[in-house]
Amino acid sequence: MWKIFRSANVLLVVTIFLICGCSSKTNFPVVVFSDVHFNPFDDNDTSLFTSLVLTDASGWAGVFQQSHKMTPSTYGYDTNYPLLMIALSSIRQNLGASPLVVYTGDILGHNFSEQFYAHYYGSLGVPVPPPKDIAEDPAAVAAMEAFANKTVAFFMDQVRSSVGDIPVIFTVGNSDSYLGIVPEPSFLASTAELYYTKFLNSSTDHQAFLDSFKKGGYYSVEPQGTNLMVIGINTVLCAFPDNTTTARFDEELLWLDEKLTAAKAADKKVWLLMHIPPGADIDSTAVKSDNGRIDIIKNAVMMWQPPPTYTYQADFLKILANHPGVVTLTLAAHTHMDEFRIMSPDNVTPADVLEITPAITPIFGNNPAFKVFAFSRDTLKPIDYRSLNYDLATMPRRFHSYYTFSSAYCLSGYLNDSLAQLYPALKTNTVQQKLYQKHYYSGNTPQPPLSAQHVPITPANWPIFWSGIGNMDQQDFFNSVNSY
Repeated sequence: MWKIFRSANVLLVVTIFLICGCSSKTNFPVVVFSDVHFNPFDDNDTSLFTSLVLTDASGWAGVFQQSHKMTPSTYGYDTNYPLLMIALSSIRQNLGASPLVVYTGDILGHNFSEQFYAHYYGSLGVPVPPPKDIAEDPAAVAAMEAFANKTVAFFMDQVRSSVGDIPVIFTVGNSDSYLGIVPEPSFLASTAELYYTKFLNSSTDHQAFLDSFKKGGYYSVEPQGTNLMVIGINTVLCAFPDNTTTARFDEELLWLDEKLTAAKAADKKVWLLMHIPPGADIDSTAVKSDNGRIDIIKNAVMMWQPPPTYTYQADFLKILANHPGVVTLTLAAHTHMDEFRIMSPDNVTPADVLEITPAITPIFGNNPAFKVFAFSRDTLKPIDYRSLNYDLATMPRRFHSYYTFSSAYCLSGYLNDSLAQLYPALKTNTVQQKLYQKHYYSGNTPQPPLSAQHVPITPANWPIFWSGIGNMDQQDFFNSVNSY
């Protein structure tokens, strides 16, 4: 296990022996969760908003507990306080000897600023002004940003109280921002200390973290006593570019290349975290396709802005290809679904398999879920994972073990190798295919009106979902779907 202790108020993480209570002595567990999208607003309790505004984040739990009108969120809604508590309780129960926790982004709920302004102006007894007028209301903007900061602080406090002193390694998501699009420089500057103290628990160099995080929302951590480097990059820039994004991401890629070079020189392995994955936006493509198929090439949607204007994906994948064997784990989120991508051109390079973490929020019709990965102590490679879900249809008000990858798909060995084997099998093995389709939404099938954004997987649109796993390039994706 990783023994945790404090020295001069700096958290040191020292590897002395890794053990998972439910597996062999050579393995250790790590809890990974994502996309909570915490929503502190409750339209059923109009007094809640005023109380939260007047209360410091440290007192928010008491405010929520006094609101007896709240029940756990269900399909179509973001995570509220009861669902957050249920999720964190299960995470705490499944930590085992986990030396750290991974959170792959999106703390704040969808449309956070819009919901705030509706409550803010409503409390003043006036209609909500147009966005342009709100932007010119400095008191309202300052109040929204202060409320967002308190929401982030509250969320982190609840996570910290659930996981103890172990570091929470993270990456920023698109909703980790004041406007819900991309982490603004002002958001990064305002929350940097929160991320450093409450999530990382001061487990890396303070100034180095602030320098890169405030600049672009990326950073690295090297747990002391290990040969591991964890890198959190900001890929939101690739999905929502502006006139400054290209230069900013180019600088981030140079930084990433330097980190991977340093890791290789120091004989360290790297876990790479991001929020928005590269490749196809599978669900959006399926929604927009005709009869569930891509009959018109222009219907395909990509996660990152595609060429010829942008070369983000090609530049990123080239850097990974230049450092083979260094990255042993790549994690992403954002889609809210349980899926994976193979980022290497030949579809078989183990280091280039990307795991996408399912969401806690059930807003898109998925069941809330998270994973507990099992890692090899010697190689720091994942060998398996266990998915836990909260089946909202049966209202158990708790998370249960949903499936274990190795037993569900009858595959063993390193997880990346197994996923590379699973991809071609999903085209012909109907048993594994049905399992994957069921697991995709963590055990639920989205129904209207949720299906307007995320459609059920059907035989007609399955080529889109399958092709999105192993074809990162837009043209390759087109060809794969149309020739399925």
